[in-house]
Amino acid sequence: MTKTRTALCAGALALVSAGCQQAVAAESVVAAPSAKRAAKESAGLKTAIFAGGCFWGVEGVFSHVKGVTSAVSGYHGGTERQASYDIVSSGVTDHVEAVKVTYDPKVIRYDQLLRIFFSVVADPTLKNRQGPDRGAQYDAKLIPTSAEQLTVAKAYLAQMKGSGKWSGPIVTDIVRAQAFYPAETHHQDFAAKNPSHGYIQRWDAPKIAALKRLYPGVYSASFQRN
Repeated sequence: MTKTRTALCAGALALVSAGCQQAVAAESVVAAPSAKRAAKESAGLKTAIFAGGCFWGVEGVFSHVKGVTSAVSGYHGGTERQASYDIVSSGVTDHVEAVKVTYDPKVIRYDQLLRIFFSVVADPTLKNRQGPDRGAQYDAKLIPTSAEQLTVAKAYLAQMKGSGKWSGPIVTDIVRAQAFYPAETHHQDFAAKNPSHGYIQRWDAPKIAALKRLYPGVYSASFQRN
């Protein structure tokens, strides 16, 4: 964990210092519904961008999904000059922490990635925060990179709102894809490289365990490294 992450993830410093004993309410696991509108994607690798709080956990989950060939942590929504961890984590930019996912639609479709995302990665009822992290840079957003993904994302959010699966209103936004800037090298594959880290054990390892439990057919024990 960087000094910046230790200082700025709201609640995380106390959480890690206490050996993960102090409780900021844990994110709940929800078995999101299967999409009524399945993605109709042509052959060949596709990319999609997901923002769902700290990018360590988002990347960690998608890197264990069969059909995902790459999951890269980075910054989306702001300028290239601002695309550094120290600046983004200060909360003064238009960036969100995000992950660019490259996947094979013959193995895993975009709508299935959405289901995984809302089941074990991000709480769609939270605005400008996820887990212990607070600020607009940790907002959950869907960032489609194609017209088909946009159609599927809109349909799935509408389906979620009528599903009754969540206790609060669905507030996750869909935003237009802009430039994506990969994060610094030490942030890539962070969960895999630091499995004993307090933040990873408390917040991200449970997400990967939930993926394995809820979706064993798409879970891959091997980690797709960038």
